[in-house]
Amino acid sequence: MTGSQRKGLRGAGEAGSARKGSGGGKGVVRQQGREAGDPVRLVARDVLRAVRERDAYANLVLPALLRERNISGRDAALATELAYGACRSLGLLDAVIAAGAGRPIDEIDGPLLDVLRLGVYQLLRTRIGAHAAVDTSVALARAEFGQGKSGFVNAVLRRAGEKTADEWVAELAPSDPVGRSAFEFAHPVWIAQAFADALGARAAELRDALAADDARPLVHLVARPGEISAEELALLTGGEEGRWSPYAVYLDGGDPGKLEPVREGLAAVQDEGSQLVALSLTRAPLEGPDNGRWLDLCAGPGGKAALLGALAAIDRFQVDAVEPSEHRAELVRKSTGDLPVDVHVVDGRDSGLTPGFDRILVDAPCTGLGALRRRPEARWRRTPADVRELVVLQRELLAAAWELVRPGGVIVYSTCSPHLPETVSIVGDFVRRTGAVQLDTRDLLPGVTDLGDGPAAQLWPHRHGTDAMFMAALRKPL
Repeated sequence: MTGSQRKGLRGAGEAGSARKGSGGGKGVVRQQGREAGDPVRLVARDVLRAVRERDAYANLVLPALLRERNISGRDAALATELAYGACRSLGLLDAVIAAGAGRPIDEIDGPLLDVLRLGVYQLLRTRIGAHAAVDTSVALARAEFGQGKSGFVNAVLRRAGEKTADEWVAELAPSDPVGRSAFEFAHPVWIAQAFADALGARAAELRDALAADDARPLVHLVARPGEISAEELALLTGGEEGRWSPYAVYLDGGDPGKLEPVREGLAAVQDEGSQLVALSLTRAPLEGPDNGRWLDLCAGPGGKAALLGALAAIDRFQVDAVEPSEHRAELVRKSTGDLPVDVHVVDGRDSGLTPGFDRILVDAPCTGLGALRRRPEARWRRTPADVRELVVLQRELLAAAWELVRPGGVIVYSTCSPHLPETVSIVGDFVRRTGAVQLDTRDLLPGVTDLGDGPAAQLWPHRHGTDAMFMAALRKPL
């Protein structure tokens, strides 16, 4: 079962799939307003505040707050749904709030806006009753701001609750198909257009792609090759074996860091799409023997390097991993542990490594548009301007890999983005300039269906239940 098939919150009681008419850190905020008496919504509000005030990452702030406040089980699941869901839905929520308030969003005080976003999310995108959604939000506002502002929150939320999500979409969404779908599934229009462009002749799938991107994803684990099988890992964790990677296991939720196989280093959290990227590198046909020199040129935070290292260990091969940031390099070291992986804290564009690698992975820094479902606030932070600088970096890293790979060796270029300027355009230009032989990457992913027209492969959340990973395999002629 894919992430797009498991919308909604299992076991959270009052939250989950959308109610009728629905379309669908950087630090820890200290708890305030305990007198409001609702620790779950306080946590969710404080996550929204950290994201808004300090550009914090919701997936880092929330776990820390849950631990600090000793919130677990169903309450933690509900807090997660509210915090992540509101972060994902920001564009839709803000449009409804502005309509209900009769003023632009930037004229509403930020702390009050956090409460409104939390309330409107409950009204339009959960099964929480309207009375509970309004009353708990008003209580939060009253505890922090007093009676006057709580009355404003009450008025805005009551107006928001007069219509279903579908009715608000009909009233507020742009009229063009891409703009309407973007609004309905809470994506910036430019990202929705990028998805449509990447889907090409199958652009009719845009609604499905955006809906899957807007759903709560499953947790994916990777079983360490040579240590534990996916079947054994699924039995130990109560999970389900993956569809595409022989090492993948799906979990419906919970904190994977508490699982014994993860604590013991037998497994790790890794999207199945990322597993397939690493596997494609090991499966690509070389000209000449594999001498066991593999390179991960953009290794941080270390998930793919760890999988490559585990596979390399089986054949007594060696992996070099490059990461320019010392902090991220340390994450790579922790991920790879006792595996045959040497970490180099250098810039991949000028690594100083000796050429002659048999296999090189260039998992290039990118916009991350393919992993938005796992990074709730990311879609509202990225802009089209980000693409230009990243494309330059991607080209430079690929050129550096070309100098390091031996004749007959292979490079897999990958991004966690389907955006054409970062994917097909980069690869096409590189092949024209270098004479690289582009292999059919689909052949490197046996059993994985619906990968596009080739020769590159494109994964999608709505088709595969993975992040939208792009990968292209290139061989250097002898």
